[in-house]
Amino acid sequence: MLSYRHAFHAGNHADVLKHFVQMQLLQYLAQKDKPYWVIDTHAGAGCYELLSGYAAKNAEYESGIARLWDAKGLPPALAEYVALVKRINPEGRLKLYPGSPLVSQMLLREQDRLRLFELHPSDYEFLTENFIAHDKQVMVQKSDGFAALKALLPPPPRRALVLIDPPYEEKQDYKRVVDALQEGLKRFATGTYAVWYPCLQREEAERLPDKLKRLPVKGWLHVALHVQTPAEDGFGMHGSGMFVLNPPWTLHATLQEVMPRLVALLGQDAGARFVLEQQAA
Repeated sequence: MLSYRHAFHAGNHADVLKHFVQMQLLQYLAQKDKPYWVIDTHAGAGCYELLSGYAAKNAEYESGIARLWDAKGLPPALAEYVALVKRINPEGRLKLYPGSPLVSQMLLREQDRLRLFELHPSDYEFLTENFIAHDKQVMVQKSDGFAALKALLPPPPRRALVLIDPPYEEKQDYKRVVDALQEGLKRFATGTYAVWYPCLQREEAERLPDKLKRLPVKGWLHVALHVQTPAEDGFGMHGSGMFVLNPPWTLHATLQEVMPRLVALLGQDAGARFVLEQQAA
């Protein structure tokens, strides 16, 4: 299926959590001079216009990044994330939101490389246009990111962040995530892998974190942001999570400081809460 368009959800609470964690992972990798790769298996369009088109229809960004835009006294790491978004909105008004490819590209150093995969024909076209000026550093490919991992791992510098963020429109996506990680860890056991998933009242979504905890890896971190009480009818996404294999040792402490503030800013009812757990390496 190729009906999913992330533009409908650009800048929402799930993007805030996802891209905040992504930023922490990239900043940690950049502490060493040695180059690293970013492999983004489901890249989307790369950047989104919020005031028109798909994003404006549901305006999910209004209950996401917009709530952080003018917030005062943010924890330093969260303030850096907001500042990153403001860099692509130089007039001071929230008009554009960076997808994970642009977040990566904005943080890359000259020696680092970005590998982007997208199957949707329209999003692939937008993605190519958005990164054509960076063709020496960024490779864009119209293909299945799950399959692409086999050819890319291990990456030449033996340092990489692998972002896995499928649409989960089909039940098999949950299994494909686990299978891709099992295969990836065989080829590149020391890589950092970050998986985004939706919090749904659906067996596959609820069981995914426990399946990821059983993967053969020394350390992992799981964070989830629930913005509201699950709906009585069982439908709808009430939050999202990030599961990181081989996380930086600094990430847990950063999230301990930031997650209570995200709950306060992005929570929609009394059911708003966060989950933070880890297995140290």
